[in-house]
Amino acid sequence: MMRPATIHLCVMMFLQFFVWGAWYVTLGNFLGKHGWGDEVGAAYGLCPIAAMISPLFLGMVADRFFATQRVLGTLHLLGAVILALVASIAADGGTTPRAFLWSLMAYALVYMPTLGLANTLAFHHITDQALEFPLVRVFGTLGWIAAGTLVSLGLGVDQVGATLDQAAVQYWIAAGASALLGVYGWFLPHTPPPAAGRTISAAESLGLGSLVLLKNPSFLTFILCSFLTCIPLMAYYTQAPVFVGQSGFANPGFVMSFGQWVEVVFMLLMPMMFLRFGVKWMLAAGVLAWVLRYGLFSFGAGETAGSSVGWMIVLGILLHGICYDFFFVTGQIYVDKVAPPTIRGQAQGFLVLMTLGLGSFVGSHATGTLVARYTPSGAEANEKQATAISERIAPLLKQQQEGARPLDAAQRTELSRAESERDALLAAARKDWQAIWRWPALGAAAVLLAFLLLFRHRE
Repeated sequence: MMRPATIHLCVMMFLQFFVWGAWYVTLGNFLGKHGWGDEVGAAYGLCPIAAMISPLFLGMVADRFFATQRVLGTLHLLGAVILALVASIAADGGTTPRAFLWSLMAYALVYMPTLGLANTLAFHHITDQALEFPLVRVFGTLGWIAAGTLVSLGLGVDQVGATLDQAAVQYWIAAGASALLGVYGWFLPHTPPPAAGRTISAAESLGLGSLVLLKNPSFLTFILCSFLTCIPLMAYYTQAPVFVGQSGFANPGFVMSFGQWVEVVFMLLMPMMFLRFGVKWMLAAGVLAWVLRYGLFSFGAGETAGSSVGWMIVLGILLHGICYDFFFVTGQIYVDKVAPPTIRGQAQGFLVLMTLGLGSFVGSHATGTLVARYTPSGAEANEKQATAISERIAPLLKQQQEGARPLDAAQRTELSRAESERDALLAAARKDWQAIWRWPALGAAAVLLAFLLLFRHRE
């Protein structure tokens, strides 16, 4: 039976990732619906920027002066206010992408420090990290799944025919969850500031005190491969929901959650598999899974959900449990094993800086450039016209779905003609997904080869 403190931590972790999962996966769908598809790379580059800045706040302020649970609660309350602003801007039909991106950047700066705070709080109150932390952390994955399912499946369509993963409502949902966690955070178990009374430099906050570990060739190989893996990784986070939707799958946010369910299974199996296979082969299997995923996406590109090879897309999503757990969770365990206790915290911070920060930032912009290269000219204009048609025929679709008043012959003709025109416009705007996914597959394969040749860690 779980201790009361552990139950509190599970609830905290559930809400922590529910807030993020309510909007992050479907951000590309939202931008595309509003004709801002060219801004996807920039939008997904905001959290990496915040991830590079947040260690300074955590190390120099939060970890020294304030109880962790109070900082966590305050940041989520502030985040709820900013998310409400994001939702208001997103709902304004006359707004510009610049206003939306700046408001989202403000939120990312508030949210990203809470990831580290939630982990700090969890580790402070568990007695057996190997047994308890996977149980606590898996509730974060369940929160992410619940948010994606709610947004993608549970709320239907809005008044202009957009699914809710394309509408501003998702930001209101995230704002409500953030407010709830903000209040709940103040009632979490007391966690004193971990660095109270110490003076911490900016270099230490960024984990640069752990650079001495780079003298170890295997650790250097691991860090560089982690950084390089995060570059093609961003193609998945930024483009996979859009790709899934354009491949004919309804409710792409829900379909993407299949990968998180597999992640839950592998998260619980991690301790046993770690003992069985060891660090090197766990990490290698994680990178190999990324190669296979992108390869499956490339071969399955252009096919639809009901086609004979639509299973390739689904299988690529299901590989998420191995992709994430085997590489990133195993990587955190590896760093904890090789770093001396005096710089273990800095080493974990340095890993975050190189992956969620620098690697993801480079990857988001590289993906934007890659997608732009394989996007037909005039695609944005065609998508805007398709959106306008969807909005125009939304009342007819609603009338048809409700069935209270059947469409007359003229209305049926108009609906059929408009849907054909919309589908033709969307087809003309379709990206060359086969080429787009080919490049991340090649990049991940190169990282895998380098890792196998250079990583020499002994258990």
